[in-house]
Amino acid sequence: MASTQEVAKKPETETQGRAQAREAAYLLVPPADIFEDADSVTLTLDMPGVTKERLKVEAERDTLLVEGEAAINVPAGIDPAYAEVRSTRYHRSFALTGELDAERIEASLRDGVLSLRIPKRAELKPRRIEVR
Repeated sequence: MASTQEVAKKPETETQGRAQAREAAYLLVPPADIFEDADSVTLTLDMPGVTKERLKVEAERDTLLVEGEAAINVPAGIDPAYAEVRSTRYHRSFALTGELDAERIEASLRDGVLSLRIPKRAELKPRRIEVR
């Protein structure tokens, strides 16, 4: 005996909640490496597929925010019949300490790797005092 299952339309709020959860599932936290030397802190983040135009790096007060989007470019006039790869959004934030100079952050993007160099404040660096 075959059973029939009735499909009911779900309430709008539940559908929206699932859409937001699905969108959050495609939000990736890029892996990062952090290096420190006497003059600066350097962060490298792996963000494959992100271009300079689709990258946002912002420093506000004590927070550094990095966001990017890797979009799959489909040629015009072609509809994919099947696609496992989706557009990916990256999002990561870092706390900045008072010893770092957020006004002088240098950023470069090459081969899907974002490098951020954050210099330390000159007035907070240890300095050698000459004794006479």
